[in-house]
Amino acid sequence: MPPVPAVFTIPPHRAFADALAAGLIARARGDTTDLARGLVLVPNNRAVRAITDAFVRRSEGGLLLPRLVPVGDPDIDERLFGALEAMDDTDPIPPAIPPLERLMLLARLVEKQQGVDAAEALRLAEDLARTLDQLHVEKIDPVRLRDVAAGVPDLAHHWLASLERLEVILDLWPRVLAQRGCIDLADRRNRLLERVARKWRDAPPRGFVVAAGITSPAPAIAALLRRISRIDAGMVVLPGLDTTMPADEWDALGPHEPDPVTGFARRAIETHPQFQIKLLLDRMGVNRTEVARWRWGGGRDAPAVRSRAIANAMKPAAFTARWQGLKPADRRLTGVRALELADPAEEAQAIAIALREALETPGRTAALVTPDRGLARRVSAHLKRWGVEADDSAGRPLSQTPPGTLLLSIAAAGADRFAPVPLLALLKHPLVMRGDRRAAWLDGARTLDRALRGPRPPAGLDGITRFLSDRSGRDRDLRAAALAWWREALPLLQPIESDFAGEALSLPAALDALRKATEALAGDDAWTGPAGRSAADLFAELQDVTAAGPERVSAANLVPLLEALLDRVAVRPPYGQHPRLFIWGLIEARLQSADLMILGGLNEGVWPALPPPDPWLAPRIRTELGLPSLERVIGLAAHDLVGGLGGQEVLVTRARRDARSPAVASRFWLRMEAMTGGLRRHPHYRRWAQRIDAPLAPVQIERPAPSPPRAERPRRISVTEVDRLKADPFAFYARRVLGLSPLDPVDADPGPAWRGNAVHAVLEAWMKEDDCDPTQLRPRAEQLLADTAAHPLLKALWEPRLLEAIDWIAERVAADRAAGRLPLKAEARGEAEVAGIALYGIADRIDRLADGSLAIVDYKTGNPPSSKAVGEGYSLQLGLLGLIAERGGFADVEGVPAAFEYWSLAKKAGSIGHVQSPVGGRSGLDPADFTTLAAGHFTAAAEHWLTGNAPFTAKLHPEYAPYADYDQLMRLEEWYGREGAVAPEDGPA
Repeated sequence: MPPVPAVFTIPPHRAFADALAAGLIARARGDTTDLARGLVLVPNNRAVRAITDAFVRRSEGGLLLPRLVPVGDPDIDERLFGALEAMDDTDPIPPAIPPLERLMLLARLVEKQQGVDAAEALRLAEDLARTLDQLHVEKIDPVRLRDVAAGVPDLAHHWLASLERLEVILDLWPRVLAQRGCIDLADRRNRLLERVARKWRDAPPRGFVVAAGITSPAPAIAALLRRISRIDAGMVVLPGLDTTMPADEWDALGPHEPDPVTGFARRAIETHPQFQIKLLLDRMGVNRTEVARWRWGGGRDAPAVRSRAIANAMKPAAFTARWQGLKPADRRLTGVRALELADPAEEAQAIAIALREALETPGRTAALVTPDRGLARRVSAHLKRWGVEADDSAGRPLSQTPPGTLLLSIAAAGADRFAPVPLLALLKHPLVMRGDRRAAWLDGARTLDRALRGPRPPAGLDGITRFLSDRSGRDRDLRAAALAWWREALPLLQPIESDFAGEALSLPAALDALRKATEALAGDDAWTGPAGRSAADLFAELQDVTAAGPERVSAANLVPLLEALLDRVAVRPPYGQHPRLFIWGLIEARLQSADLMILGGLNEGVWPALPPPDPWLAPRIRTELGLPSLERVIGLAAHDLVGGLGGQEVLVTRARRDARSPAVASRFWLRMEAMTGGLRRHPHYRRWAQRIDAPLAPVQIERPAPSPPRAERPRRISVTEVDRLKADPFAFYARRVLGLSPLDPVDADPGPAWRGNAVHAVLEAWMKEDDCDPTQLRPRAEQLLADTAAHPLLKALWEPRLLEAIDWIAERVAADRAAGRLPLKAEARGEAEVAGIALYGIADRIDRLADGSLAIVDYKTGNPPSSKAVGEGYSLQLGLLGLIAERGGFADVEGVPAAFEYWSLAKKAGSIGHVQSPVGGRSGLDPADFTTLAAGHFTAAAEHWLTGNAPFTAKLHPEYAPYADYDQLMRLEEWYGREGAVAPEDGPA
């Protein structure tokens, strides 16, 4: 056994993989077979690829590579087949339980213990699995939980309850594993590594063994590395160990022994980038002074001073006062530039530009390293504008791919009982009915989309069928067309409704229903391509294990449960990525380097991320057990940053705000700024990001004023369109000449217009069918509310106001009848020719007064128009309806209008409901002259725009044009209120 362990370190300023390959080739001394006899243990599969690429870059004339084995691989025993030759099999290691089966079994235990739904049980089971793995990795017997809990008497009640449940599960879990003849994967890895270490103590391998880039301080790994460092041909190569850190700073990192007097131990600085390596060396029994620097470089290295500056920037907080005494060279991060952007969108654009610029140099490589998947996706999207597909190591979650979104859409549609939004999302999904049937299918789905606009129809497929079969209203033709297509699509959706009908489903049955529905709607297209094959593999695996999972799942929580399962699968495209551009997560970036390293998303909560909570073990319990603190992930993130900062050229970026609020710069960013006195900014990328999509010089446009030929102007107009014609002629032109009408939102909450139409329908039916019987109006309104699929909160707020207003109408009509006033007609349609134009309208109600004259009544769910508006020639709807009545435009209605009333259901003087007239009283307008006034204003408008040649100028009188339906079409923001805008042509008074 060598007197000194063979432990080396490669400093951050050197490219780890290239330096390792260079050193191993140099140690082989030209013997190509010596490398092939070697074994290199690395942390993960991505490191295998990085080191393989490094060997390939140095393989002039050919090269036989050593075996590269990732210790984090679930199949490590198969990868270590050479090391396990002649292994003693008298005590075979049981197989590991498959991860998905393990998750399902734990979820069922949690479901029984906690009484939660299946989706929450799955989430808690993932946290529980993580806790179990940590116990195995640290070789902590779960039975210690009872003793530790007994020693913490002041533990909060909710932690005690959680601990009791955890103890029950930990008692049951070994029995579950024993029944299946399996053990946990972390436990199996421990046993395997321990067996390898014992074998190598007595029979070292014939070739060399190198443990490269492994920093995990797990006891089993530390024991194996200790053994490797002490065999003749063994070496341990650590990444980024700080050999120059002063001894007092190194000792301050911990872990510390308890004070012999008080029994308390100082808290270790687990957030420091060197803590994990220090803990590993302690468990290996290696002193830092015994670690030698790796002599070889990789040819892609930064200046050595970079490592000293990085180490100084990461000093423990208690020692940062030493920055003041540093030499300028020891604090200068030469080659590292910073980029601070306004928001994530600008940050992604700037990073994409920097990556694209790197491609201009032949052979130059560039990589974005970030834990922010949103930023990574934005950068990928920006790169596609240049036809560049970056190699994104994380891929995309299966839930965000077309097959995944189709599965989620089916589950959401069934759970929401085919509410319009999830239903249309399903019917329009790009995988549904692909091929020759796609065009006809989309035509029908779009027709259904238009028919379902507005408030939600009744729930379920039958509810939609009844809604489309209703022939009342102005959309009867559209609904008929949608119904014809709907009857063809209905058979494909009915199995989904029947499968999701129960309040609780078995998980296997629910997943089988999803599979059948997917095949019915998309056929084999849902299971093809990388994402489709991943979905098929997941469902095949789930088919074998879901029987062991949560026993019951409701349709409502199937969506989050399914999304959690799909998120566990990452889909990576097999080919087509750019060979010189990479996007790496923090784990994937370890041991890798590029000519340009962009470290993105340096904001607190992103890099470093917030420590994940442990819902099972209190922080005090974790400390007493000897588990890593939750904050150790910050130290790992710091070590990853140190590795990235060692690149030849480095760009660090952050956004000053995130999607919701101002962002706080990462603690690492602030350290670098404080030590250096301010990181050097890059002079171009921010400006380029701002200018790449900046519009050209703004062009001043004139106010729209189309002037179609007289023959194309409408000759028929509704009384409700006169105000639009006068106040905003362009909007009238867009609606009546161009035939453009705004669409209601899908699944809209009942708004003022809908509520007004619904109230009108109730009052119309009450008058026509019930002869204004006061006892029948309230039941009709209650039936309306019962049939409305609005949000319960909205109904609860609207119902009292509506019913109070309905009661007021019933009382008022009864009182008017007693005074000799009789309702004559409801929803009366009338038309008359005025100034050569057919003027038509619908009177909500026409009453016969006691003296034989007529009263024109209009219902308003809000406040009625003001007398001022009437005096200025607007809001003349009642007067125009009276004009039509004067000219005999309403069938079976004769007489002269003498009263014009708005029956408002709004609140006034503390009560709901009041009558207001636009004429008489304080208005100064004589009711007898109202129709004459209305006729004069209408005649002037008709002669100006309808029978004349005046242009339809936009926003003539915006104070009477409150609706913005056509503002985008008229490009309002480009001319309204700006200097140089053309003054509008005055319309008629």
